[in-house]
Amino acid sequence: MKAASVSVGPGLTAKVCATEEPVILRSQDTRGVVTFTLNRPQAFNALSEAMLATLQGELDAIAKDESVRVVVLGAEGKAFCAGHDLKEMRATPSLDYYERLFVQCSKMMLTMQHLPVPVIARVQGIATAAGCQLVAMCDLAVASRTARFAVSGVKFGLFCSAPGVAISRNILRKAAFEMLVTGEFISAEEARACGLINRVAESEHLDAEVEKLVASIISKPRVAVAMGKELFYRQAELGIGAAYEAAARSMACNMMDDAALEGVQAFIEKRPPRWPQSAE
Repeated sequence: MKAASVSVGPGLTAKVCATEEPVILRSQDTRGVVTFTLNRPQAFNALSEAMLATLQGELDAIAKDESVRVVVLGAEGKAFCAGHDLKEMRATPSLDYYERLFVQCSKMMLTMQHLPVPVIARVQGIATAAGCQLVAMCDLAVASRTARFAVSGVKFGLFCSAPGVAISRNILRKAAFEMLVTGEFISAEEARACGLINRVAESEHLDAEVEKLVASIISKPRVAVAMGKELFYRQAELGIGAAYEAAARSMACNMMDDAALEGVQAFIEKRPPRWPQSAE
């Protein structure tokens, strides 16, 4: 097998065999719905350096592609994602290496949130540590009833600090801290109740439940969704006064868009909107 070096960030490279299966599978339908599938089922879809680099590259491309309307992030096998690849991490025990690795992971997570289109996690199995963080950083999440979630690093002496940033921005503080200090699993229903995921479905209906969200999103103007997503996360980090100022500015700009003008006129005239082609 021929090996190639893949850049995974400043000072980081990973060896990937040319004959190996791609670590990320990508598909796109005619509606602009892109599906990424984590494809290391034998390793419980752990986030290897190669997987982080590949996903970063795919997300960077999505950010520039105006044909994309929604991203769905799923996984092959029994697990959604078991977090970082601990075997790979343990092979290079140096502070410099670990700092660069976690910076690379954080960059990927933030890139996903900064995309102008919604990202939906399709969670069919366990999501632990950075895998749970991945779910939390998606804008929406639908899980199989059999899925389970944990930030279990503390059980191995490694507190899940980076996943804690995402978890604490999804659920209430005490619930988040309990997950972080115990490392115990919560069920899909518990994850929905505490706000980590949006919907729970039987395994055989998981795709149908994801499709309901997709269909609802793509029926709306892309520009409105993009502006709304950007403001949603930005205002959350501001004080309430500054948040209202940012929201007012965003809504005013949104209202001047052709799609919003058509949508409001359609409401006034009591007819379905005829979205301009640029808004689709």
